[in-house]
Amino acid sequence: MANTTIVLEGEPRTEFGKGPSRRMRAARQIPATIYAGGDQPVYVKLPMKETTLALRHTNALITVKYGEDSKLAVVKDVQRNPVKRIVEHIDFYEVKAGEKIDVEVPVFVEGTPKGAAIAFVDIQELKVRADVSNLPERIVVTVDGLEDGDKVFLKDLELPEGVELDMEDLDESVVTVEVPQDAPLPEVTEEQEENVPAIDGSNPEA
Repeated sequence: MANTTIVLEGEPRTEFGKGPSRRMRAARQIPATIYAGGDQPVYVKLPMKETTLALRHTNALITVKYGEDSKLAVVKDVQRNPVKRIVEHIDFYEVKAGEKIDVEVPVFVEGTPKGAAIAFVDIQELKVRADVSNLPERIVVTVDGLEDGDKVFLKDLELPEGVELDMEDLDESVVTVEVPQDAPLPEVTEEQEENVPAIDGSNPEA
């Protein structure tokens, strides 16, 4: 669970547009915007290294400091350069302690199905609702012992304490276990080959 608050030391941002944004990134800073419901957004610039590391934690609770002010927030959107993959801009959403919010959480699979079966994730991200101090980073689905044709449905998921699933069709499958069509056939041992009767094409009763 993402229960540790990350602190980012930023600065107020007063310049806007592509030119200032490029200069910020050249100075190893990331432009960001903090949205707070119907209030005026707050514009900040954040240290690139520390902020990029913070983004590794899905749904992390982040305290963004800028000047003498600070806001508690979660990441809503990250814009990356399609080639260099560096972070170009971040949108935050301000939250309050004790508030419950909806977040998207990635699905991870652990364990090994039986035989040649493989687990396929049908829903990559789940929408859940939880307290901001208890936001999950991932939902783990265990597939140990499952067989070809088995499915894990939304209604079967074991969610962390205090986390509620916020999706409509609970009969939708999250993970499907099946043997791929191109899976290799089991190897035949020499002993098995010796026990296979020979077929010479003759018919003694003909």
